[in-house]
Order: sequence, then structure tokens, then C-alpha cells
Amino acid sequence: MTRRGLVLGGGGITGIAWETGLLTGLAEAGVDLTVADRVIGTSAGSIVGAQVTSGVGLEELYRRQLPPPTDTDPPARIGVGVVAQFALGLLASRGDVERFGRVLGRRAVRLAAAGRTPSVEERYAQVRRRLTSTTWPERDLVVTAVEVATGELVRFGPGGDVGLEDAVNASCAVPCVYPPIPILGRTYVDGGVRSGTNADLAEGCDPVVVLAPADRGVGPLRSASRQLADLGVAHLVITPDADARAAIGRNVLDPAARPPSARAGHAQAAAWVDRVRDLWG
Repeated sequence: MTRRGLVLGGGGITGIAWETGLLTGLAEAGVDLTVADRVIGTSAGSIVGAQVTSGVGLEELYRRQLPPPTDTDPPARIGVGVVAQFALGLLASRGDVERFGRVLGRRAVRLAAAGRTPSVEERYAQVRRRLTSTTWPERDLVVTAVEVATGELVRFGPGGDVGLEDAVNASCAVPCVYPPIPILGRTYVDGGVRSGTNADLAEGCDPVVVLAPADRGVGPLRSASRQLADLGVAHLVITPDADARAAIGRNVLDPAARPPSARAGHAQAAAWVDRVRDLWG
């Protein structure tokens, strides 16, 4: 029996918008990827995954991306200091992705303890405004995070002890930007610390479509194409085109870039619909 997989990668506020626009444009052309048998969400993709499996239609989700930002959308930035922390973590990892997770996770814990990120409560409030449901769907939805103590990838899903809201907050806990998330005695950071997509969790699915706002294989972090090639499954990896990259801009956490990113994703769907239809069936 064919099991189709949809992988939704990380990419900040603009990534949520671009993915939502692209999914909507494809669905309007007759290719609905949200009916996938398994949906895997990492970071921003975990929010999109939770949204598209919640029962709220793509048209409504897309509409919500289009208004200009309000006072409830606080600006954030992955600045030079954060990039430096990631670079130092990569150097210290010596090619070991779990070591990278531990090193970066510990630095994130220290920065949060020093008050240099929003509080956990503030972060929950931010994420809650983006969710259309706080309960797990009756679907195979996988939400990824990295445990700080071990650096290991953790996959959350329906039927476990961790609620959807906790799982998504953990998956979106960008180190040194947002606070690590404590859950049941353990502490977690963004699933993108291990991979921007964690596409290999689609093992057992064939075909697989990946929406990857950012999919660079750096150091021990493996790209989606490499992960899926290793699995030997039919797949497509869709990344932002030139117009979408221009709309996204330099700051993926800028709420002002959300509407143009959504529109760019919607427009980009036309270039992909035939290839996706041929693969998806």
C-alpha cells in the first residue's frame, strides 16, 4: 500500500507563510498535499503541520497570512551573535550532529537563564496565536525537537505523553533566539538543530514531497535531498524560487515579510504543479 509523505521544513515566520501559500496554490490546481499519510514538521514546519492537520482549510490558513503585522507580532532576528553561536557550535561538534545539539542546547539554556530571550510563558503565547488547535489530530503527524542533554532527535506525535502545544513550542525553540522548552523533566530546542527538514523520518513513505524554506547541508547537518536519496524513495524537494527569496528577505523572523512570502509561495506553485501531480498521483 502506497504511503505518501509530506515534509515541512523550518524557516521562521516567512517559512510558515511561504509553505502555506505554496500548499494553497497547489491545492487550488488540484494537488492537495495535506492528505499525506504522514506529515513531518520541523520548527516552522511543525506549526504548518499542526495547522493543516487540524481540520481548518488551506484557503482560511492562507488568508490568515496576508494581513500586515500587529502589535501581537513582536519582531525578532537571527542576528550576527546568533549566527556566531551556531558557527562555534559547528566547530565544536567535530562533525557529530548530536554533539552539535548538546553544545548549542547548553548555550541556549545559558542565554535564556540570563534573560536574553523571551520567557517560556511569552513564547507559548506567541506560538498559541499561530495554532488552530492545541490537540493532536487523528493523523500521523510527527513533530521534531532535539533534547539538550543528549543532543538526540526526538519525535513527538499523537498518543504520547507530550501535548501538541508543548511539542510545537519545543520544535520552534530556535537556540539563542527563543527559550529552550522544559517538558516532563527534559529540555528541548528546535528540531532544525539536527536537520532543517528531518526528511529521513519519512522512511516507509514513497513518494515524499518536501517543502524546505531553508535546506542547506552544513557540517553534520544533512540536506533533505541527501536524506531521501539514502532512503531510495521517489521525492521532490521544493525550495523558494528567486521571487520568494526576495519576498522572504534577510530576516526570516520579520512579521512584515509574512504577507509577501505567502503570496510568493502561492505564485510559485504554478511552476511545480505538474511535477508534483506526476509524483503524488
